[in-house]
Amino acid sequence: MDAWYDFDKRILKHFSYLLMIQVIPLFVISSYLVYEINPALYHKQMVYYAIASLAFFVSAFIPWRIIIWWFVPIFYLANLTLLIAVEFVGKTILGAQRWIEIPGIGITIQPSEFIKVAVIMMLGHLIHQNPPPPKGYNLWSFIKLSVVIIIPFIIIAKEPDLGTALVLLIAGYGVLFIVGINWKIWLTLSLLAGAGAPLLYEYGLKPYQKVRIQDALNKPSYQVQQALIAIGSGGLEGKSKHDATQTQLNFLPVASTDFIFAYLGERFGFKGMVGVITLYILLIFNLLYISAKYATDYLIKAFSSGLAFLLFVYMGVNIYMIIGLAPVVGLPLPMFSHGGTSFIIFAVIFGILQNLIAFKDYGRYNSDSKLTMISKE
Repeated sequence: MDAWYDFDKRILKHFSYLLMIQVIPLFVISSYLVYEINPALYHKQMVYYAIASLAFFVSAFIPWRIIIWWFVPIFYLANLTLLIAVEFVGKTILGAQRWIEIPGIGITIQPSEFIKVAVIMMLGHLIHQNPPPPKGYNLWSFIKLSVVIIIPFIIIAKEPDLGTALVLLIAGYGVLFIVGINWKIWLTLSLLAGAGAPLLYEYGLKPYQKVRIQDALNKPSYQVQQALIAIGSGGLEGKSKHDATQTQLNFLPVASTDFIFAYLGERFGFKGMVGVITLYILLIFNLLYISAKYATDYLIKAFSSGLAFLLFVYMGVNIYMIIGLAPVVGLPLPMFSHGGTSFIIFAVIFGILQNLIAFKDYGRYNSDSKLTMISKE
C-alpha cells in the first residue's frame, strides 16, 4: 500500500495544476449566478459538480496509453451506434430527436455530447499511430482522418442539431490544423466552401434554420431582444440582484442555461463580462501552449488543441448568439451554463488530458519502472 501511495504521489506531481486552477473561477461565478436565479437549480448544479469531479479523477487515473489501441475504436463505434439508434428509438424534446431514454429509470442521455470525446480520442489515436510528415498530411491521409469527423457530423446534423454538429466539425478540423495538413488542401477547401456556401444555404438548411440566420442578420428574435435589454441595463458595473428585473421577473428566457451570459451582464455589467471572457481566453491559450510544448506527443497535442477549439467555439457562438451576431442554436456557455452532461463531458476530457501529461513517458506504466521509481525513494 505504501508503495502504491508513493507511486500515486509521483503521478500527481506531473499534473498541470494551472489548468485545474483556471476553471475554478468559472465554476464559482456560474454557481453564484445559478443560485440567484433558482436555488433548486443550484443544488442540482452541486450534484453535477460532484459527478463531474468523480468523472475527472476516474478518467485521470485510467492508463490510457496502454488501453487506447483497443478502447478508442470500440468507444468510437459504440458512440456512432448510439447516434444511429437515436433515429429509431430516440426521444423527441422540443421538436428535436436527440436523446435516448434509459429504460426503467427515466434518465435521458444525449449521444451527440459523448461523440465529441470519441472523435478527439480517435483523431489522437490515429495521428499518434501515423504522425504527419514535415509538410503535413497529404490528401489521402486527410480524407481518412476526415471520415472520423464527417460521419458523426452528418448524423448529428440530421437529428437536427446543427449547432452541436458544427462544433464537432470545427473542433475536429481544428485538431488537424494544429497537427499539420498540407496548406494546399486548406486553400482548396476554403475556395470550395466559399463557392458552395449559397447552395448549402439554399438546399442544405431547414426553413427554421434559415429563419434564425435571417433573425441574426435583421431583426433579433424575442430571446435575443430580452438578452440585449438585460446586458444594456447592466451598464459598466452591473445591478443588484433585486434590480436585475429582466431575469428576476422572468423576461429573460432560459437565464440559467443558454442565456446565462446575459444575466452575467445584467448583474456584473461590462466589467463582469470582460472578466469571464478573459478567463476563457487565458484557459484556451494555456491549452494551445500545452499543445505546442508537447509538439511530438500527438496524443497530448490532439487532446489539448481539441479541448481548446471546443471551448473557443462554444464560448464564441454562445456569446455571439446572445448579442445577436449569430443565429440562436442552443449551445451552452462551456462549464458555465447550468446543465449536467456538458460539465461531465468536459471533466472527462480534462481528466484524460491530465493523464496523458502525467504519463507522457510510457515507461511509467511499466511495472518494472514502478519498482525502480519507488526504490529510488
